[in-house]
Amino acid sequence: MKVSEEYGNKITRVAVIGTGFVGSSYAFAMINQNVADEMVLIDLNESKAQGDAMDLNHGLPFGSPMKVWAGDYSDCAEADIVVITAGANQKPGETRLDLIEKNAKIFKSIVKDVMNSGFNGIFIVATNPVDILSYATWKFSGLPMERVIGSGTILDSARFRFLLSDYLNLDVRNIHAYILGEHGDTELPVWSQARVGLEPLSRYIEKYMPDATREDLDRIFVNVRDAAYDIIEKKGATHYAIALGMIRLTKAILRNENSILTVSTLLRGEYGEEDLYIGVPAVVNKSGVERVVEIDLNEEEAAAFRHSAKTLKTAMEPVRRLSD
Repeated sequence: MKVSEEYGNKITRVAVIGTGFVGSSYAFAMINQNVADEMVLIDLNESKAQGDAMDLNHGLPFGSPMKVWAGDYSDCAEADIVVITAGANQKPGETRLDLIEKNAKIFKSIVKDVMNSGFNGIFIVATNPVDILSYATWKFSGLPMERVIGSGTILDSARFRFLLSDYLNLDVRNIHAYILGEHGDTELPVWSQARVGLEPLSRYIEKYMPDATREDLDRIFVNVRDAAYDIIEKKGATHYAIALGMIRLTKAILRNENSILTVSTLLRGEYGEEDLYIGVPAVVNKSGVERVVEIDLNEEEAAAFRHSAKTLKTAMEPVRRLSD
């Protein structure tokens, strides 16, 4: 069933701002997964956006019916979702937090132009540092917090599930495990709540993998946390997996799925924190973030989450200055 049929024949539109590695990968995935009726590509480099639109349109006979074009900020007025992937990329040796000041200034201009179009939908932010730029988008836009969503730790959680499934030699869809906190160096694995099917991971390993060690599991998390550095060193950018994670988030919104995803959203007392965007499980539907899901963290995990939150709050000062 087409999305428009589910919503009373309303034509659904997604605007993609930034046609670099992530934006173009997201756009390619969009035409393969029948997510929306229309997609407009917007980029400071108009020629790049036009070239991508042409290339994608030539693939439509093999993909999903969709109207695709290169446009401008005025096209955001009728958009249900604006996806922001624009900004300076993380370079080899840089952390995501190194990008704050330059990308915050870029975002202030982008969000202003989007809002001036009359946009009244939902923002999805993917540009790094995603937690801080999601907070910036919320502040710059004036929209309710539920309608500004960062990709958060969707990708980190996917990496976590994949590496665990590979280690356990099990279908990744039966691994239920999450990364919380900053999408970055202070993120944390929630080992205490990890499940294999319905069974706690610790019990599954005890029963079926007696030779497994804590060092093995610690190594898995380090590989999750540092995956971006490794990929960037090897090929210059990470883009396929995050694009697919954003498609998952887009579907949850447009199809009103009430899905629980580890997105970056505003905390208002949950997990003992407030006034920051950070990666936590949340229910996502057509309204955006309906609510944050508070899961039980053990003492070590709670301390790690507080450290991650403190790191983000300290790093957020350039954004607070720009939004004053």
